[in-house]
Amino acid sequence: MVPRISVVTIAVSNLERSLAFYRDGLGLPTEGIVGRELEHGAVAFFTLAGGLKLAIWAQDDLAHDTGLEKTPISSTAFSIGHNVKRREQVDPVMEQAARAGAEIVKVAQETFWGGYAGYFRDLDGHLWEVVWNPANLPSDDLA
Repeated sequence: MVPRISVVTIAVSNLERSLAFYRDGLGLPTEGIVGRELEHGAVAFFTLAGGLKLAIWAQDDLAHDTGLEKTPISSTAFSIGHNVKRREQVDPVMEQAARAGAEIVKVAQETFWGGYAGYFRDLDGHLWEVVWNPANLPSDDLA
């Protein structure tokens, strides 16, 4: 397997509400919901740095597509890391997430490994870490 991930899909309870959170609240670029004409096909894609896509798909549709039983989302199963280039960028991103309706799980603070980070949960409980890691700075030209 080539070590490449091109899309990360997260299941959401309400596609419209989550679209507003990620697009309007966090400012992620998207063309909105596509695939409405297909049964179980409505999805929204957000373009991230490096060509990675974040997709939001109704949890009922993801369960249908996989054939798996729908289960509650676990905030401790995984986290999505949003790395910033400078320490002083962490707090404003956390504040932006809170204004968009996210729950702040852990306020940003110095980490035991020499960084600065905080955690929030999105509207469906997916855990995000906003992190400045001096040993793992983003290589893109974005802010």
